[in-house]
Amino acid sequence: MLGLSLMISLTMASAGTMTARGAMTQATDSDPLARESKVLKVHPAGPVDGKNLVMHDVILSRDIWPKRHSYHWLDDGHYLTYSVSGGYMKVDAESGACETYDPRAAADSSKIKIQKSISEAGGILVNQDLGGRYVYTKGNGLYWMDSSLVERTVNQPESKQIVCGQSVSRNEFGINEGSYPSPDGRLLAYYRKDESKVTDFPLLDINTRTGSLMTTKYPMNGMDSEYLELHVYDFSSSRDVVCKVEDFGQDRYLTNISWSPDSKYVFIQVLDRTQKHLRLNMYKASDGSFVKTILTEDDSRFVEPLDHIYFLKGTELFIYRTNNRDGYRNLYLCDYEGRVARLTKVDADVAYVDNDGVNVFYTSAEVSPVENHLFKIQVRPGKGKAAADASAARFSAPLALTPEEGWHTVSLSEDCKLFIDSYSSFNVPGVENLRRTSDGSLVREISHSEDPLASYATGEMDFGTVKSADGKYDNYYRLYKPKGFDSSKKYPVVLYVYGGPHSQMVKDSWLGEIRMWEMYMAQRGYLVYVQDNRGTENRGKDFEQAIHDQCGQNEMADQMVGINMLKSLPYVDADRIGVHGWSYGGFMTISLMTNYPETFKVGVAGGPVIDWKWYEVMYGERYMDTMETNPEGFAKTSLINKAKDLKGKLLICQGAVDKTVVWENSLSFVRECIKNNVQLDYFPYPCAEHNVRGKDRIHLMDKVTAYFDDNL
Repeated sequence: MLGLSLMISLTMASAGTMTARGAMTQATDSDPLARESKVLKVHPAGPVDGKNLVMHDVILSRDIWPKRHSYHWLDDGHYLTYSVSGGYMKVDAESGACETYDPRAAADSSKIKIQKSISEAGGILVNQDLGGRYVYTKGNGLYWMDSSLVERTVNQPESKQIVCGQSVSRNEFGINEGSYPSPDGRLLAYYRKDESKVTDFPLLDINTRTGSLMTTKYPMNGMDSEYLELHVYDFSSSRDVVCKVEDFGQDRYLTNISWSPDSKYVFIQVLDRTQKHLRLNMYKASDGSFVKTILTEDDSRFVEPLDHIYFLKGTELFIYRTNNRDGYRNLYLCDYEGRVARLTKVDADVAYVDNDGVNVFYTSAEVSPVENHLFKIQVRPGKGKAAADASAARFSAPLALTPEEGWHTVSLSEDCKLFIDSYSSFNVPGVENLRRTSDGSLVREISHSEDPLASYATGEMDFGTVKSADGKYDNYYRLYKPKGFDSSKKYPVVLYVYGGPHSQMVKDSWLGEIRMWEMYMAQRGYLVYVQDNRGTENRGKDFEQAIHDQCGQNEMADQMVGINMLKSLPYVDADRIGVHGWSYGGFMTISLMTNYPETFKVGVAGGPVIDWKWYEVMYGERYMDTMETNPEGFAKTSLINKAKDLKGKLLICQGAVDKTVVWENSLSFVRECIKNNVQLDYFPYPCAEHNVRGKDRIHLMDKVTAYFDDNL
């Protein structure tokens, strides 16, 4: 499977010890797990007299990144890409012949007129060309328009506390849309969200003459949440029906809305408020009546649905993904009677890509959790009456379609015969190939990126593993060394951390999924270390759920194994270790600073969660339950209780109009520090939300950098 041989390299691991790729580095006797770290790959240093990065380029420049192209399949034999000179190019997939392409010229005039009318009416287009109909939201209502240019109402609630046709549940559970057209375009399923019981959190807008308060709906842990309905609207008759969901009470979640191929049925993955019980239910689209529960999932920790169901083309069999049955997010072939056959029999997380009615295509971490590869499995349904029986289907062995090591992102043609494969690996900046799905054979190379940092003064970079604190897993890391690195000298360390769910900071992609500020800091004389830990994604259910009811605890334990490994290296100044992270990483930063004050001298935390009682219902209750059901966990993880233990220099940066981690978190920590006469530094960004973006981010990262320069 590994098309490129892994690089054999030598690097200083400890005093007097040279290690080859895969060899163990040495560590102190105080942490035997740290002895089991391995350097897997090394990226050589750049020219000592090369260029230095500047913060403007780190934040805003595209020139220091490998060239990437976006692709959109126009039809089975042609795709669109954006040319370097501007504008779209239509490319013949097989030959590579190009011609300019103007999407406006290809669009019919009525489509352009409809879209213009929607825009002029203040609408936001969400679904287009449903039999000539275009669906859009405006304010809190949902509308549609056709060539008559007459605005027609799907649902316009009288109360501003109710919203129709927009995403719900704060975009958790894989929800990114608010409406779902039927396959035949005649019907529209959409969310109706009632937030009348959800508390308002105040935010200060300083852009008005005297300042003004604006509010955001923020359902905090254990408090009232939104109430959801799923409606089905008929364009022809204007009839609107509500799906009769009677499971789990009013505060249940309605997730991953899907349609049957014949447009007769709607499927809802109904999840209870505790997120421990799920039912895949089937409803009649004509009247919203409940038909049956097809599948159920139960787990004492949590069940997290993230995917729609996908029908095998030409059949009534569907593909379903869960990690609740075999310990990893695998694909299952299912039918309306609840019969289930495991499609991907692999101890690795996989993700559905597409199917052509014969082959199911998916990406998988089975080669390595830091690699992503495309596979296919052929499905042979049963004959006659057994055609609708998932258990009667037979599957071929999986076939790998991406031979080169690294992280592959794929785009399949509509007929699933060709795919564009964009990949990179630690020492490969980027390659884009056109391949056949029949066997993965190469049609042609589309592009090959050169190293954009080749002329920069960069230090050597390591890619490796260190054991988790429980000894069960290899956690992956990347380590950037200073320019002009001298193993006989000692260097300060900056740990950049996120560590939370739905993240993977380290991949076998170019330079290990680098963030350019890390390179910038390495050029300034720091060792910069980034490591994944238990609780992050793509490693299976037990790895991901290790944080349940105790966010931060196992994550910190894993990070400290990595830190102890670093302390064992002769060139690490163990008295000068700092940490920086944002959001969950901000929570981790302060957690590490207060739980390990003897290790971390300086920290910069951005938008940190301080106490999970102040975080929102959907995410927070999944991982921490509630204060009533998990009082010990809330007490143990609260940083309010840890403020008195802060010893090092800490800077907190906070967007003052943050709607994700509200200001109550960091201000409450500041207040607790004041109560305990503990000094810290605080810097708000008055107009920033959860992330500081654009040119303001240059100011932010200059401030973060200066804080380490001045204090570490």
